[in-house]
Amino acid sequence: MIPLPDLAAIVGIALACALLVGALGLLALRLARRSPLMVQLLIVVATATLSVTAGMVAVAQAMYLSPHDLLASVWVAVSAGLVSLGAAIVVGRAFTRQVAHVRGLARDIGDGAPVEPPAVPDRSELASLQRELALASRRLDDARAEVEALESSRRELVAWISHDLRTPLAGLRAMAEALEDGLADDPQRFHRQMRLQVAHLTTLVDELFELSKIQSGRLDLTLEPVSLYDLVSDAVAELSVLAAAHDITIRESPDPEHVVVGDAGELSRVIANLLINAIQHSPPGTEISVTTQAGADGTATLSVVDSGGGIAAADLTKIFIAGWRADASRTPAPVTTGGGSGLGLAIAHGIVKAHDGEISVTNVPGGCRFDVVLPRALVA
Repeated sequence: MIPLPDLAAIVGIALACALLVGALGLLALRLARRSPLMVQLLIVVATATLSVTAGMVAVAQAMYLSPHDLLASVWVAVSAGLVSLGAAIVVGRAFTRQVAHVRGLARDIGDGAPVEPPAVPDRSELASLQRELALASRRLDDARAEVEALESSRRELVAWISHDLRTPLAGLRAMAEALEDGLADDPQRFHRQMRLQVAHLTTLVDELFELSKIQSGRLDLTLEPVSLYDLVSDAVAELSVLAAAHDITIRESPDPEHVVVGDAGELSRVIANLLINAIQHSPPGTEISVTTQAGADGTATLSVVDSGGGIAAADLTKIFIAGWRADASRTPAPVTTGGGSGLGLAIAHGIVKAHDGEISVTNVPGGCRFDVVLPRALVA
């Protein structure tokens, strides 16, 4: 049994030696802070071993430990230190390999190569980091795909709009030259045709301006309770002549009780664009139905169903891309037939999104159905 005063002296001497060697070890770590992790691990193990050895030597100098016991203790400390250094080297090399692997994954992410999570369940920090890198890789792949799709859409839109502008402008120029040279056998017909072409160009410019506001986030909405019944009735009345010209019947059956929160003018544009799209792609003698229904989550759904034969599965994801057209021809139909620039559905999509709503398209027997989901208004 060691007397309490001697025990206190031994603890004090050992603590002083540990603090001194520990301070030297911290200084060494600070100097080696930019060195590999292997070097820093070896400094930590060497500091612990030297701290124990220095404490035993100091205790022996204070006559609390015999020379024989000191020698035995030193050999024990040295043996333990060598084993600890070996373990540190093994751990350091394993950590270095893992770090090199993670560095390679980061390089793969930068190069756009796919990164997979660890195949074997692993709870280590580096395995967790690898899983996060795999998630980041997938998100970056999705972002790259989205950017590429948007860039491709932008290029196609510029090409299509350039074509759509060039066609009526060429017609206007030819008719203007014919009128100027006195070669027009029916000037009134030329004037009517020029007016139609100008109306088409005006519509195209208006749609481009609307799309630019939507894409730049500058679409100003005046939100108020709006009746879907009134919006549908007005849109159907406005497009009844166009539908009759195509021998198409629009059958409307909206519920008068469905009131949503939105901008009446912009939502009217959404409904009109959906109806025009349905009229363009429905064969003569068919009908288009417009219905509304309430959702269980505080929403109302407006559905437009046409008889246009449906949309190819590969094109369902492209239907709301600006400028995309399902047909091979890029030439818009004349204004009198309701032809558009390929921007109508993209504008409808942007307006619905600005209302915190959702718009989707699905194929149904004989055609397709567009669903617009909007938040319902709280009616007292």
